Amino acid sequence: MSKKVISNVKLGFFVIAGLLFLILLLYMIGRNESMFGDYFRLKARFHNVQGLNSGNNIRFSGIQVGTVKKVKILNDTLIEVDLLIESKMKNYIHKNAIVSITTDGLMGNRVLDITPSKEPAALVEEDDILVTKKTVDMGDMLQTLAKTNNDVAFIAAELKSTMQRVNGSTAIWTLLNDNTLPENLRASLSNARAATAKANSMIHDLNQLVVDIKEGKGSLGALLTDTVFASNLNDAIIKFKTVGEDADKLALELNSLTKNIRNEIDNGKGPLNTLLKDSAMVRNLNQSIENIQKGTAGFNEVMEAMKHNFLLRGYFKKLEKQKAKGM
Repeated sequence: MSKKVISNVKLGFFVIAGLLFLILLLYMIGRNESMFGDYFRLKARFHNVQGLNSGNNIRFSGIQVGTVKKVKILNDTLIEVDLLIESKMKNYIHKNAIVSITTDGLMGNRVLDITPSKEPAALVEEDDILVTKKTVDMGDMLQTLAKTNNDVAFIAAELKSTMQRVNGSTAIWTLLNDNTLPENLRASLSNARAATAKANSMIHDLNQLVVDIKEGKGSLGALLTDTVFASNLNDAIIKFKTVGEDADKLALELNSLTKNIRNEIDNGKGPLNTLLKDSAMVRNLNQSIENIQKGTAGFNEVMEAMKHNFLLRGYFKKLEKQKAKGM
């Protein structure tokens, strides 16, 4: 009896051990801990892992290549993720590959996605730290979507209010119901086409005028293209410049002469200074002029008296006749 109990105990122990081993094996397989096979480790550092946990899948260009081994906090702003990658991927993953956190589907589990870079680089080695890229978080997307929904709702409300104002506006409906509006629009379009045609014609004529001017046609073209005229104009400008320089010289000479005369008047001892400043000489000069005027008047009276004298009257008449014939 005791042997049977011992056998049952041993059997129970082995059964329990087998169950525990099976449970552990299933747990490890479920966690993708990669108990079997050859693997190597890489690292990636994020500011926010967005709910990434140990056991989440790792993909390289969409292919399952490993699992997340561990997520640990380095400090209050940096989190390090250990990546367990199949050893065969050492020949494909380069040091400049980019790691990002995505989701398996729209609302699935978090997945680490390794994207190869287009730039050349060396292959990764054990415990290399890969470059990471921040991805859009689902929470941020939902916040943006909520804001967009609010904006759409506001636009819809404004559009509804605008349509209500349009429906309630009699002026707009009167304009739309006006039967003469299409005819007026057609007339306006016809006038616009006519004005456009005239504008095109004017532009064509203006272009032709410019071409004729460039080719030297017409008075303006000859004026602009005639080299002789340009030379004559240049000579005239030079002459004007010479005349201006001469005028400047003459002005300087007149200024110098004026200064000399003023200096002679103020400080000189010549006749001009005496004439202008000597009061006695001025009085004598005035007296002489007055005597000359009196002498001239007396001479005129004597000549008039001689004309009436009977001895000289014939002589003066003869002179008058000769003057008349000469005229």
